[in-house]
Formats: sequence, structure tokens, C-alpha cells
Amino acid sequence: MSELTIIDADVHRVTAVTDGGRLLVDPASFAATIGWELKPEGLCRGDVCVPLADPGSLVVAGRLDIATVAAALGRPVVIDADAGIAAMGLSPDERRRALDGLEAPDFRLPDLDGTSHGLGEWQGKKKLLVTFASWCGCRYDLPGWQELHDELADEDFTVIAVAIDNSPDDVRPWVDGITYPVLVDQNHLLTELYAISNVPTVVWIDEDDRIVRPNGVAFGSDLFKEFTGVESGPHMDAVRRWVNDGDEPISHDAARAAVAALSDDEVLARLHFRVAAEALRHGDETTARRHFEAATALAPYDFTIRRAAMPLLGDDPFGPTFFAFWEQWQEAGSPYHGLSATAALS
Repeated sequence: MSELTIIDADVHRVTAVTDGGRLLVDPASFAATIGWELKPEGLCRGDVCVPLADPGSLVVAGRLDIATVAAALGRPVVIDADAGIAAMGLSPDERRRALDGLEAPDFRLPDLDGTSHGLGEWQGKKKLLVTFASWCGCRYDLPGWQELHDELADEDFTVIAVAIDNSPDDVRPWVDGITYPVLVDQNHLLTELYAISNVPTVVWIDEDDRIVRPNGVAFGSDLFKEFTGVESGPHMDAVRRWVNDGDEPISHDAARAAVAALSDDEVLARLHFRVAAEALRHGDETTARRHFEAATALAPYDFTIRRAAMPLLGDDPFGPTFFAFWEQWQEAGSPYHGLSATAALS
């Protein structure tokens, strides 16, 4: 027996048995950690049950086979039995409902001190969900978002920054003087939940946790205006109009159509990335490199995969490799899940 790490919306440790590349887990342990219990009527979590024609097909020698459980739940999974790590994604229906319904998906992520926070903590406020990273020049935008946060704080508004980074220590150098919440998404869960493929991506969320303006490129300063061709002012002014006057810049129908669903390969890329990041935390660089490379092959134009992997593979995310990638991305039509920097701001 050995310890297995299962990553879904959280990171779980359970005891597992390896059998010919399969990871087998005690049903009681699986129910206690992941929340799904095998019953005669199927896999159940609370009042929700997924019916199964043959529940016994999930069981090998009295244990649950993680791969068949994931398949039964309709959830993609990447398993590295040798490393003892499995990453399980959302079901496609869950992701699409979140995009179509304009109800901001809830999440729980830690701040830099390890305290867990959920989106619901800021219900009743208008929220600007700002994703950034230490491997992106947008780390320098945090003071600009601070100015906006301070300006509008008396109007029941807050910025919530989420760093798509490998550890809190990667983020700490960039948050001096920042008073709005800064959370860390070590396993790129938010990028799957909100279909985020680049940073900075900004999402407007209202007092009732409804998405008002979905994923969009936006900057907190003009520091890199010559490189990106994007000014921060028009977006900042649109946020002010929304907060002060209730001016929503995009219709609900247009908002629903603005963010394309992640492809199957993009989802698998995120799962490989989670396995790689967890292996790296265990000191297993060989396994980490293999899964990082698999992730970048599956999602070659996704910055949250390809550029995020650069520093973890010992490459400079601001060096020649990045600029070669930037050119490839532009030649591919600058693919992005969401609105352009200038869309829906009038």
C-alpha cells in the first residue's frame, strides 16, 4: 500500500493499492475524502446519485478503481500510478452550465498564509476577479488594481486577485502594499472552472455572484502598452460606470456566447499540469517534466499551461523561449477564451 494524492476541487491523500497500472482505493476512504459513496443504486454524494447498470464493475478486490469511477462520473482523469497521483476534472456538463448560466462558479482557494476563501465571502459586493501570475508582466499591475479598489471601496466593490502560480512564495514579492484579497491557485482549478487560458484575465461578478462581463483581457496599468497595444483606461472607466451607475456593458446573451468551452485536450492539459505540479512538490522532477511536456503538447497556445510551465522546467518566462512562443501564438490567431481587451466596454 502507498499514499495516493487525488486532486479535484481540493487535494486529498488516501491509501491506495497499485495493480497493473490501476490505482485502487478503499471505498470508505474514497467516500470520506472525495465525497462519492458507492451504493446499490450507484455513486452517490448527498442527495445526488449517478445510476450505474453494474456498480460492481467499479470494484477490484474490494477496492474502487479510480479510472472507472471517474468514467462513471463523466469526469476526465489523468493517473500516474507510479507516482501515486491522480487529477480528476469537472464533468463537461458542469463546466458548460457555469458558462451558460452566468452564475459565477464558486471556488475555494488559499490566501498567501494558507487560509481558505470562497467566492461567497464577498457576496453583496461587486467584484473584479483578476487573474495574474509571477511569470507574467501583469504582476506589475497589482498596484493599479489597488488604486481602483481604493477608489471604489465605499461603493461595495472589491478586487479579488488570483495568482495562477506554483506556490505562495512565488507571489509574495509582488504583493507588498496590496490590501485586497490575493489568493493562490496552485493546481489551476480556476482556469478549468472559468475556462481561463491566459493572464491577465478579468471577470466582473455582481453582488449576487452573477457574471456581468465574462473573461476579458484587461490591465491595471499602461506599463506594457507598447508591447500589448492595450490601454488600461477604457476598461477602468467601464468598471467605474458599472459600479457607480449600474451600466452593464454586454447583454446576457452576448456574455453567454463570449467564452468558448475548453476542448477535451485543454482539459487534459490542465490535469497533466496538476499531476506535474504535485510531483514537483514531492521532488519528483522526472515525473513532473513528463507531465508538463504532455500538458504543453495538448494545449500549445494556452499561456496558463505553456508559459506557466517555463519557470518550473527551468526556462525563463521572460526570455527567448517566451518570445518564440508569443510569435507562434500570434501566427495561430492569438487564441483566447473570452473577450478581447476592447470588446464590450462602451
